[in-house]
Amino acid sequence: MITGANSGIGKATAMAIAKKGGTVHMVCRNRDRADEARSDIVSESGNVEVYVHIVDLSETHKVWEFAEAFKRQHPALNVLINNAGCMVHTREVTSEGLEKNFATNTLGVYILTETLIPLLQKSRDPRVITVSSGGMLVQKLRVHDLQSESGFEDGVAVYAQNKRQQVVLTQQWAQANPVIHFSAMHPGWVDTPAVSASMPQFHQMMGERLRSAEQGADTAVWLAVSRAAAKTSGGQFFQDRRPVPAHLPLAWTHSSAEEIQDFMTQLETLARSVTQSLT
Repeated sequence: MITGANSGIGKATAMAIAKKGGTVHMVCRNRDRADEARSDIVSESGNVEVYVHIVDLSETHKVWEFAEAFKRQHPALNVLINNAGCMVHTREVTSEGLEKNFATNTLGVYILTETLIPLLQKSRDPRVITVSSGGMLVQKLRVHDLQSESGFEDGVAVYAQNKRQQVVLTQQWAQANPVIHFSAMHPGWVDTPAVSASMPQFHQMMGERLRSAEQGADTAVWLAVSRAAAKTSGGQFFQDRRPVPAHLPLAWTHSSAEEIQDFMTQLETLARSVTQSLT
């Protein structure tokens, strides 16, 4: 299962895994773009076992409903790749009262993954890969302002904070679920429609130095399918198929055990409020 699989890194990942003969579940927000991407993947890979599911990760109640339905319909899930991302530059609040970047990049990822863990545990070699970003290296987990309520910074900083949240989540999931191999990864700076739309000045400045979507997807695909990746320790942050530090040297970005526990408790509380409203 790959979220945000209709373009950029997500589509390149789906294409690579389809070419390897894998059954691919594309979780996308837009039906037309998803169907077009599926057609491309099937045509190029020759693999018809590619399925589209329409879910907006910012609508967390729908994320939970989708994951619950998927569990009922499938006997197991081998790999979950949390790739979908959002970078909104002005503070937007969803119908559920959540800041949109946080809802998409963190809480939606948390609810999808937590709900699918029982299904993943039925697989022989389950893995969860979360596509993070090197931008998180300059962010410390802001436990007391997860949704950027005390003065919304620019969308790039909020996005980077969400990516730090994802790395912390990956570490905590790995500790709590040793049967599943959890990892996060930095794809490098990639020429994708999302980067072009969300960071136009950066996109123009980097120009030809940006990686292709296929290059950006390489480590995610490796983490998803290779035997070598399964032998690495869980909870690590990868770049170019190698585990790299999740903090810069002499960094101020480390969090205490109490702060991390507070973070996890807040996510659990928010997720419970979503699920309880639907049961």
